[in-house]
Amino acid sequence: MAERRRAGPTTTAPRAAAASASTACVVAGAVMVTVAVVAGPGPGLTGYVSEAGVTDSAYAPAYRIGVFALAVGVLLLAAALPPVLRAAAALLGAGSVFALVSGAVACSAGCPLPPFERATTADLVHGGASILAVAAVVLAMLATTFTLAAPSALRRLAAVAVVVALPLAGATAVALVTVGRGSLIAVLERLLLLVAVLWGAATATTIALRR
Repeated sequence: MAERRRAGPTTTAPRAAAASASTACVVAGAVMVTVAVVAGPGPGLTGYVSEAGVTDSAYAPAYRIGVFALAVGVLLLAAALPPVLRAAAALLGAGSVFALVSGAVACSAGCPLPPFERATTADLVHGGASILAVAAVVLAMLATTFTLAAPSALRRLAAVAVVVALPLAGATAVALVTVGRGSLIAVLERLLLLVAVLWGAATATTIALRR
């Protein structure tokens, strides 16, 4: 009986619907961004993911739509989380807003960022919003992991994601200020985004299936 209580109640119909929609948005958004990055004229594994959204790229619309879909998916996941995960939901809500800003404000060619490159205001807004969006998702993983009253399945998923995401986030931050643009930060960024997408889709699917 104690274990059953810890697992939590089944998901209500509205939360299940939000979770299902979240999974669809996250997967669709990730696919569109991936297509834009792979097929676009960007520098491949030596540049940032955001370079696929530069205005003179033919794949920029697909990239932006993909980012907007991811933002909606994150917001729907926030709505689908159990009430006990209020902190994680708030972080995801903030992350969705930052993701919308990231998609709405395109960076200039090469998406330059300090301290090694001269950045425009748009570059700083886009880069800052992108960083804050990913940080909010990682913090939501942490909040879920340490919310003892949360369903055990969601805590396990978050714990696994955190173990991978935190070192990647730390390494990305260090590379950004010590190495700058290059293959190292490009690979780290893509791996961190992959973990965030997989956690979001897995968490939303788990919530939907608990109905």
